[in-house]
Amino acid sequence: MKAATLSAPGGLDHIRISDINDPGTPGPGQIRVAIHATSLNFHDLIVAGGQSPTEDGRLLMSDGAGVVEAIGDGVTEFAVGDHVVSCFFPQWPSGPATTPVGGFAQTPGDGVNGMAADAVVRDAAAFTKAPAGWSHAEAATLTTAGLTAWRALVHDGGLKAGDTVLTLGTGGVSIAAIQIARLMGATVIVTSSSDDKLERARALGATHTINYKTHPEWAGKVLELTGGEGADHVIELGGPGTLAQSIEAVRVGGHISLIGVLTGLQGEVPTATLMRKQVRLQGLIVGNRQMQKAYIAALEASDVRPVIDRTYDGLETLADAFAYQQSADHLGKICVTW
Repeated sequence: MKAATLSAPGGLDHIRISDINDPGTPGPGQIRVAIHATSLNFHDLIVAGGQSPTEDGRLLMSDGAGVVEAIGDGVTEFAVGDHVVSCFFPQWPSGPATTPVGGFAQTPGDGVNGMAADAVVRDAAAFTKAPAGWSHAEAATLTTAGLTAWRALVHDGGLKAGDTVLTLGTGGVSIAAIQIARLMGATVIVTSSSDDKLERARALGATHTINYKTHPEWAGKVLELTGGEGADHVIELGGPGTLAQSIEAVRVGGHISLIGVLTGLQGEVPTATLMRKQVRLQGLIVGNRQMQKAYIAALEASDVRPVIDRTYDGLETLADAFAYQQSADHLGKICVTW
């Protein structure tokens, strides 16, 4: 069967469409899934680009959505024909984060083979059912970007109606955060360097928008928009280059979810301000299977659908999709279907 694999040392020109052995029939506790879609995440990009080295010949992509083709002995949660979507941490069923999820050793497309293949055989716990009525591409957006936003705001942040959410940028996590926040009755502030993207964010439900090129000290604008109080929740995707302003922009006792490292891996932290404001600064990576099921249940009870900027057709277009992701012209998710 066909799969998209990465040759060492990585780089988009090292993505190959390879003939690999069919994974065969599922064993006890396993399911076989015909994969039909994936979505691109920053994590996938740095693996494919070689910035996060992986094994030579690694099957790419952490997100995968498709149809159950066969089930192994003892599997009761799924049936043949079910539409399913993968889990970023298949080894994390529920509960708090522990040592096994302190890295990517078992994450598809990084420490183990990913979802960019015609079919996979995995433990049943490596998937959940997809939202009813969703396309495979829509479902594939949930397992990394969507779940990260859900965990940050709802599971860890305790988001409630009337809260104010600040999210940085208009990538997949931010767009999901806008949708979740509006679903929960919260006010949303979005930053971007593009007025066009900010206009589109407003159409998706953002209450206020800030162009950080026009307002380079955007934390002050957040305080102005919140009557001097600051945001209750900050979805911090920039990393060290934006963290100081996020700390300035959050309210006393507020919650900052440190998710992205787009501006680098280390930098100075204004610890005095962090302490004075008694802020909860939490690093996080995606979430567990139980969180994913809760997120999907909430989506099924709403009319929210993912925002997909562009969909590429065929595994052979994966490198082109990554190149488009690198351009940073997208708003929302980029998907590949096959």
